[in-house]
Amino acid sequence: MSKVELMAAAGASLQYREWLSHERRARLSVRGAQLALLLVFLVLWEVLPKAQIVNPLFTSYPSALWPTFLELLPDTPRQPGILTGILTHTWFTVFATIIGFTAAMVLGIVIAAALWWWNGLYKVLDPYLVVANAMPKTAFVPIFYIWLGATLSIYGMSLAISLFIAILMIYSGFQGVDPNKIKLAQTFGATKAQVLTKVILPGSIPTLIAALKVNVGLSLVGVVVGEFQAANIGLGYLIQYGSQIFKLNIVMTAITILAIVSSV
Repeated sequence: MSKVELMAAAGASLQYREWLSHERRARLSVRGAQLALLLVFLVLWEVLPKAQIVNPLFTSYPSALWPTFLELLPDTPRQPGILTGILTHTWFTVFATIIGFTAAMVLGIVIAAALWWWNGLYKVLDPYLVVANAMPKTAFVPIFYIWLGATLSIYGMSLAISLFIAILMIYSGFQGVDPNKIKLAQTFGATKAQVLTKVILPGSIPTLIAALKVNVGLSLVGVVVGEFQAANIGLGYLIQYGSQIFKLNIVMTAITILAIVSSV
């Protein structure tokens, strides 16, 4: 390699290092701003109730959450309406979310594939899917409670909230696959099933990932809404119970755990 080429390579390497350094500083700046915003929120949350600017009965404050968590930690907590520890409540909510999320994604993929396979079926069902997705699912909580009972109604709410958006998102992803790829596969003699499994599904991976991200949150929302009405266990039940007896420490502790679960 000539001297000029070595100098060019060295220059490019220097520029690349400078770019990496700039990107690293940008990431650190974003993380720092995020942490600073969280810190400001926690400080205000702590100071305003203690200064009586905000009624602490309505907001609690961060320093009260850890003692409340420890109080609720044993499986026989010292609260008359709470029968199990907070970790058991958390696990019940997480488990119900996993069940609802898994069912919504599996059914969403299967139904979207059926709609893609029989396009006429999609034309018939499209307005009903749109209406079902737009309806406020919380209106069905009492009905699910009567139909399914206390426990299964929670899974039903999780599925109802997340299923229809999953169907619409995944079907939209199927329709967004490059038609030239489909024609190419058909030119080489691919059957409709092969087009679905070899072209449509792989080509819809970004949409499937987006649906996964959306449905995790929606499934959790469905579980918590179901627990408000039907359960005597779960974080939703803790929030409902704490609000009924005006113990905001319990409510805020459960909400904080929900926030942590949502961010995982």
